[in-house]
Amino acid sequence: MRKSRKQKLENQAKRQSNLRKLSREKRRPNRDDLARVLLWQMITAAKGRSRPEKALSKVCDSLLTELLKQGFSEHETEQVFWELAQKYDPALSPFRPKRHLGA
Repeated sequence: MRKSRKQKLENQAKRQSNLRKLSREKRRPNRDDLARVLLWQMITAAKGRSRPEKALSKVCDSLLTELLKQGFSEHETEQVFWELAQKYDPALSPFRPKRHLGA
C-alpha cells in the first residue's frame, strides 16, 4: 500500500533531522559554509592585489554572469557583492564561531 503524503513528509523530516545531527557530530560543513568561506577568500585575495578595485570587479563580473543566468537582478547582485567587499577585511574573519561544533 502506498504511503500517505503526511507519512512521506514525516519520514523525510526524520531523515533530514538525522542527517543534520550526523553532520553536526562529524563537524561536516555544508555547501553554504564552503561557499561563504570561498567568497571571503576570493574577496580578501582580490583586496591584496596591486589594483584591488580591478580584481574585485573581475570577481563581481564572474559572479554576476552566473547569477543573472539564474534570474537574479543585476543591480541587486552588484549591490550585495560590493557591500560584502566593503565589509570583508583581510585581517579579520567575518565568521561567527560555530558553538554547536565546539568552536
